[in-house]
Amino acid sequence: MTFSIVARCSRTGMFGVAVSSSSPAVAARCAYAQAHVGAVASQNITDPMLGPRGLELMARGASAVETVAILKRTATHAEYRQVLAVDAAGNTAIHTGTKALGIWAEARGENVACAGNLLANTSVPQAMVDAFLASDRELGDRIIAAMRAALDAGGEAGPVHSAGMKLVREVDWPVADLRCDWTEACPIDQLARLWELYKPQLDAYVTRALNPSDAPSYGVPGDEER
Repeated sequence: MTFSIVARCSRTGMFGVAVSSSSPAVAARCAYAQAHVGAVASQNITDPMLGPRGLELMARGASAVETVAILKRTATHAEYRQVLAVDAAGNTAIHTGTKALGIWAEARGENVACAGNLLANTSVPQAMVDAFLASDRELGDRIIAAMRAALDAGGEAGPVHSAGMKLVREVDWPVADLRCDWTEACPIDQLARLWELYKPQLDAYVTRALNPSDAPSYGVPGDEER
């Protein structure tokens, strides 16, 4: 019911994860990332515990390959799970259990891993990886491009209704956590529009948290200059 991407920006060290599904609020259950550590997507009969557990393992020094191997070995019902990980060195790994739903596929490249289940065809994850690697733009832009490429390649076997993207960098919270939890229209189109709205303000939101005196004007009614 899902296709997703985990990725690292080699220039900035940022991590990102994005996911889309026919199920509601998919990003709330499937998308995990931690600054300086990595990103994890947990999907297909989802076990939300695998995301935090994967990040904990990588924070303790396990590579993405080691982390996914540990999760595969120790998780309950691992045969139902699909897990993707990217670590701080750009290594990637994917586990797809033998009981993954429908047509499933996975693809990896440097700093990026993509996978899905109940797909229209097996070419979807590779199309995502190719789109991500074809650009050197901001990480969020490249992830959105990958999600659009998934749709162009066929996406899910049925329509998707939710999507989300999470980005982390030098601070302890996500610098972007954008979601469309349900729509009858295309959630990836809505996510892309939300990203274009949010992207110019991302740095200002970080500055406001770290040093409000250096933050730009809020630009809202009532915030007139005194």
